[in-house]
Amino acid sequence: MKKFILGIILFMFIIGSCNEDTTLGNLDFKAEMRTFVIGISNYSKAIKSDFYVIPQNGLELVSDNGEESGNPHAVYIAAIDGNGQEDLFFGYSNDNQATSNTENTYLRSFLDISKDAGNTILTTDYCSTPSKMDDSYTQNNTNNYVSFAADHRELDNIPTYPTSIYNENNDSITNLSEIKNFLYLINPENFNTKTDFINAVTATNYDLIIMDLFFHDNEPFTNAEIQQLRIKANGGSRLMICYMSIGEAEDYRYYWNADWNRKEPDWLDKENPNWAGNFKVKYWNQDWKSIIYGNDNSYLKKIIDAGFDGVYLDIIDAFEYYE
Repeated sequence: MKKFILGIILFMFIIGSCNEDTTLGNLDFKAEMRTFVIGISNYSKAIKSDFYVIPQNGLELVSDNGEESGNPHAVYIAAIDGNGQEDLFFGYSNDNQATSNTENTYLRSFLDISKDAGNTILTTDYCSTPSKMDDSYTQNNTNNYVSFAADHRELDNIPTYPTSIYNENNDSITNLSEIKNFLYLINPENFNTKTDFINAVTATNYDLIIMDLFFHDNEPFTNAEIQQLRIKANGGSRLMICYMSIGEAEDYRYYWNADWNRKEPDWLDKENPNWAGNFKVKYWNQDWKSIIYGNDNSYLKKIIDAGFDGVYLDIIDAFEYYE
């Protein structure tokens, strides 16, 4: 009897797995992510025509077949204004360690497709030794990429090295193509108050700031505060770009529903084992898309209303998980 019951359970499990695989097997995961990003772009630019959309990682999407040999995916590339990439020269395998030539060459093949189409390339290397930070800035500059050498992968600080920001200037930046440097500071936990955060950032001369919409406890930065952060220490102005994850849901975000801990929505998937509280999402699902963009209560609309100049989209490479 036990063998019979176990056989039925095993049969049901196999059938269920096959059904799930069949459903997912009908999807082109790269194409679904392109559609997602294009939708974000169309929605935001209809509200603010000069709003910037910059996906981070997932570079294969710029190629029509996802390969280095592919042609530029014209529709996707036209929908975005830049590409971000982590670990290009340092940090791919380990922080403060040079990325292998193989990985570097692979990533640059896609970055250059986007760059040659007129998009701005922003790279973040994770290195903390001054000589390696110098090397990161030099190599990225040689390739016409704008870079940031982050000495904390948590992106929770303003590096004290170099003492003068790489390519520091007193220009007033009005277009993404004009930036010569940027600061990636999305984790404000080391700042006790908003005032502390604002004072620290406004004491710098970075051309662009990538930051989060929220301070502690989902308290959003106001439009007035974003305008204050826009002014460099030397009087020039800069661009303000907001970080937003679209390939994972985060249980510390304002949109998280406590009921999901008991009954998960259809689009919510497994927790990321490397980042507690971050959950994979079936990003092609309309309910998840509606949380991200397309209506006045969406995450993206809150970012636009706060006065940001653009959005920095993370976990674009979620297609790799499903592939």
